[in-house]
Amino acid sequence: MKSLTLPCDLLQLKSLCAGDTLYLSGTVYTARDAAHKKMHELLEDGKPLPFDINNQCIYYVGPCPAPNDKPIGSAGPTSSYRMDKFTPELLDLGLKCIIGKGDRNSDVVNSLVKNNAVYFTALGGLGALYASKITKCEVVAFSELLSEAVYKLEIKDFPVIVAIDSKGKSIY
Repeated sequence: MKSLTLPCDLLQLKSLCAGDTLYLSGTVYTARDAAHKKMHELLEDGKPLPFDINNQCIYYVGPCPAPNDKPIGSAGPTSSYRMDKFTPELLDLGLKCIIGKGDRNSDVVNSLVKNNAVYFTALGGLGALYASKITKCEVVAFSELLSEAVYKLEIKDFPVIVAIDSKGKSIY
């Protein structure tokens, strides 16, 4: 299985094909519905996002509270379609990778191609496994949203499948 360190460069992303399985390591940010709405509102108001999105990866997850000896609780993916209306805007700002669950609409697929970005899928029901691949977790924005806040995660050997590659090919 291939390995990829995030953030990664454009050549690495372009080499990925729909159906490839790989391990991700490095930095990812979390954001779900409420965080995406808040980021959209910031952009509408001409304000900066709470983190530099350029060349970054967002994981659609609302992690459970961490047990005492762990950096994070269960961290399984949420359904990606709920972020479809916000995703092209973030891809246009330089977002390069997304991790979620389920198919994406044609606007997102077209934006992935336009921006040479990739959509990875994580499997539902594996929240405990994914949590075991997260070595560090810290809130970076919207702490009032609790589990839907934006977190910065450090991951190691996080298993994913390339669901939609930068050429628009899809496993769906």
